[in-house]
Amino acid sequence: MTSTLGGRPGRAASMLDVARVAGVSQQTVSRVSNGSEAVKPATRERVLAAMDELGYRPNSAARALKSGRFLTIGVLMHNLKSFGSSRMLEAINFEAARHGYSIELISVNDPSTGEITRALSRLDHEAVDGIIMRLDARHMREHSIDFPTRIPTVIVEGASYDDRVSVDVDQRQGTRLAVQHLLDLGHPTVWHVGGPAGSSSAAQRESAWRDTLAAAGRPVPEVVHGDWSPGSGHRAGVRLLAESDVTAVFCANDQMALGVLRAFHEAGREVPAQVSVVGFDDTQESEFFWPPLTTVHQDFAGVGASAVALLLEQIERLEAGPIAPGVRLTQTHLIVRKSTDAWHG
Repeated sequence: MTSTLGGRPGRAASMLDVARVAGVSQQTVSRVSNGSEAVKPATRERVLAAMDELGYRPNSAARALKSGRFLTIGVLMHNLKSFGSSRMLEAINFEAARHGYSIELISVNDPSTGEITRALSRLDHEAVDGIIMRLDARHMREHSIDFPTRIPTVIVEGASYDDRVSVDVDQRQGTRLAVQHLLDLGHPTVWHVGGPAGSSSAAQRESAWRDTLAAAGRPVPEVVHGDWSPGSGHRAGVRLLAESDVTAVFCANDQMALGVLRAFHEAGREVPAQVSVVGFDDTQESEFFWPPLTTVHQDFAGVGASAVALLLEQIERLEAGPIAPGVRLTQTHLIVRKSTDAWHG
């Protein structure tokens, strides 16, 4: 791109040109180009205005040759419409920008095919310094994934790859909090509306639900599976209404809990007077359900920030050697609202 230096077409604007127009040093222009926070906001705005005036665009390839980095993180995700994915992507983008990095996002529409490997291969040839993957562990197990060898990676919700660097929410700990809360309220047992049979998160929550009931010496009812949607939760709620001894229900996510609440309301089954309901996720809407939903809070933003921190640590240590592999777990906590109450039999 050329600029009109001195009011006439000429050579492409340089960093020195921007520095002269903005009245700053070339080092300051470089810091602004790289997204450094070590620049005062007013100075940053002056430099950005000069860049716009001169038509200057930082040359990422030249920066990479000089620094050995492109200052870009590749992000590979499935199901961007989900609450967890959107919150996590927002956190990854914010945390990356805070460290002077941009992101290149690839959305995998069909993770049951070789698209995962093709997407990784594409990122391997792009100007990225590292990759963050958020895919359900079951999709990753279905493939013999050829991970890039020259680019650091961090897997989110990838407990199936303990030999790689990964970060996840402690699904089992959150489930124990939910089930134990209901047992402490005096309920003889807890029914479960589980997620899809192939989901690793759903499997972990179902397993922890079973283990918590067994440890307490309580009967383990039959699981009613849904597909994460409110509609499937409603169908599960109708199914549970056929059982005379249902006093407490743990749902694998908030959206299915919403459907269960509606089914109970339509049948005149009062929540929480006759049955208590707990969800999982703590979506923004859950406190506005009727009644407001008791649920397990997942720190999606914290997981996203941790993924970026782990990736940047790997990038910094490329010459010093890899960091320890394994899953870093983020703790959950229970949000008690009005959908649960004591059971008096």
